[in-house]
Amino acid sequence: MAGMTRTVRVLIVDDDPLVRAGLTMMLDGATTDAGSGPRGRISVVGEATDGDEVPTALDAHPCDLVLMDLRMRRVDGITATRRLQARPNAPKVVVLTTFHADEEILGALEAGAVGYLLKDTPPERIVASLVQAADGESILSPEVTRRLIDRAVGQRADAGGAGRLLAGLTEREAEIAGAIARGRTNAQIAAELYLSVATVKAYVTGVLAKLQVDNRTQVALLVQQAERG
Repeated sequence: MAGMTRTVRVLIVDDDPLVRAGLTMMLDGATTDAGSGPRGRISVVGEATDGDEVPTALDAHPCDLVLMDLRMRRVDGITATRRLQARPNAPKVVVLTTFHADEEILGALEAGAVGYLLKDTPPERIVASLVQAADGESILSPEVTRRLIDRAVGQRADAGGAGRLLAGLTEREAEIAGAIARGRTNAQIAAELYLSVATVKAYVTGVLAKLQVDNRTQVALLVQQAERG
């Protein structure tokens, strides 16, 4: 219902007890600011100290989203994320880490993470990102987005392929794709284009299918490739 504040249940996975304590203190009970996207309140429902503890922690603490560290002693975050996707009705995963090597970013996204944030991201941005991720958005720190774009452009000298895919979109779909590339959420796109959020979600699904990609991040990369071509 419009105007309602959604509670997003979060499980924190990190092998550093100080980091877990800090994140719990920062996130539990935090709410999004008005105008920052979907309204939401964070509830930290549990913790895990390593990737191999995630299944047990989820059984004990059902959640909407897992906030996952990458480098842990026994099972790393990418492996834990990949294993998590095999569970029915698996919660979404957002990686929160200090590391941003290309291989780790791509590995996490390929494993099924819907977001990749760096630990120096401002707290209010982390809160808003978690609510947006729970609402179906793909979330990346600006630094991560730039690295992915630079890597993609470097790997595909000919941007014609991206241009041809984008040319197959309708005018409205192209507007949606452009807004996604600018980092807009569904709610923000709906407000800009005077559409309902449900209509925007339907358009996004169509854009993903036409562009032959799996998530919004890949849509943004295609748009950036075409523009840089």
